[in-house]
Amino acid sequence: MSRLGDLIRTERIRQKMTPKQVAKKCGVSESYLLAVEAGTRIIADDQARRILKSIGLKQQTEAEFTLDDIAATVDLAQVQPRMAAAVQAAKKPPKKEAELAASTEEAESVAGSVWLDALQSVLKRVPVMNAVMKPVSYQLVPVENGRIEGANPDKVFFYLAPDDSMRGFRIHRGDIVLTVPAQSPVDGAIMLMNYNEHRYLRKVKVLDDRNVLLQSYDREYESETVPINEIGFLARCVKVTFELI
Repeated sequence: MSRLGDLIRTERIRQKMTPKQVAKKCGVSESYLLAVEAGTRIIADDQARRILKSIGLKQQTEAEFTLDDIAATVDLAQVQPRMAAAVQAAKKPPKKEAELAASTEEAESVAGSVWLDALQSVLKRVPVMNAVMKPVSYQLVPVENGRIEGANPDKVFFYLAPDDSMRGFRIHRGDIVLTVPAQSPVDGAIMLMNYNEHRYLRKVKVLDDRNVLLQSYDREYESETVPINEIGFLARCVKVTFELI
């Protein structure tokens, strides 16, 4: 079964619509829709989006994930059992009317947030921060076992390299560098730091328990020995992304 077909079927079931009802709204035959859901018929992305929109799934979710992101990343085999459990919970007749309302509300909440929950378990919308630490864009980053590069997903961010001072270390102006929190020097790491009322990317060499060597490399290699207590370490750089021209 294709991811888009599986997504269409799952959302159709969540909306409690029959294949015939969806097919009629979309202007296609019921057999065509069933073939798409089964993954035996290839469907273009724009057609899939039209079908999903007609079912009721919004083009953009509250977490600002697109339908393409959903189709490409969500493990629908894991998502669907949660939806089935929500539907079964709604079918069980509670003893009291108040319990019925609470049960229905809970089931709808689970089903309604299933895409957001599933996406947040595999992707994180990580901000790209500029030199003054303001977000200028976002990147989707995989989350593994609830962590990104071993760190809390809410604490990581990309830093937009403001200059070529680190190009000798393969970081050029305009590259985005994924960082994880680090408030103390890491020997041999490229780190983001505050120093002399400015924010820098520098490679760090720990000299002793009081001093570090800050290294840069634009047109030529430069280094400076600085007391650790004069530096505010912000993050350790773990990956760099650049645009191909």
